[in-house]
Amino acid sequence: MKFQYLAVEGPIGVGKTAVVERLAQRLEAHTILEEWSQNPFLKSFYDGGAGAAFQVELFFLLSRYRQQQELLQRRLFAQPSICDYVFEKSKLFAYLNLEDSELIIYDKLYALLAEAAPRPDLVIYLQAPTEVLVRRIRQRGRPEETRLSEEYLAEVNRAYNHYFFHYSQTPLLVVNTAEVDFVKRPEDVDDLLKQIRQMGKGTQYYVPMANK
Repeated sequence: MKFQYLAVEGPIGVGKTAVVERLAQRLEAHTILEEWSQNPFLKSFYDGGAGAAFQVELFFLLSRYRQQQELLQRRLFAQPSICDYVFEKSKLFAYLNLEDSELIIYDKLYALLAEAAPRPDLVIYLQAPTEVLVRRIRQRGRPEETRLSEEYLAEVNRAYNHYFFHYSQTPLLVVNTAEVDFVKRPEDVDDLLKQIRQMGKGTQYYVPMANK
């Protein structure tokens, strides 16, 4: 496997963690998963609590930084690693959720931590229309996520599309996930893995067979 560190990204509900877990099984890779369930401020944020957004984003920023530092130690070994986020996700959500006065502090801390974050060898960006994200979020039934409005999810989706349209830091595989099921259809995972193995430099777009 020519890529030792893969990162899978995409908006809320697109299926990042499911893809990471299934790729890791086939590649015998170590997984780094977002610690969303350990964020003690998340429920208050979803409920609209005052100041909760700043607390949520700081917790996630520091949590991701710790995980990425642990990953640097693991990269001394031969086992590949797959993560269900890129570190830049922290800034993307901060600019969606924080007030200008909060961003002044957040940006300074982010700049210090981002310098030490390892860069993936390949980023896989999972795309889906907002209506598909809404359906998947309802299907997986996390109580906190049911409070997210379709308007907010659409805003997140637009931010991700804008970010990755301009992305050039690493090889990038953009995957249309609207009509595939990486959980119930192992062949979809096999096809994705084939695309990963064939990746070169730059950006490539992949429309899975079920979409054709």
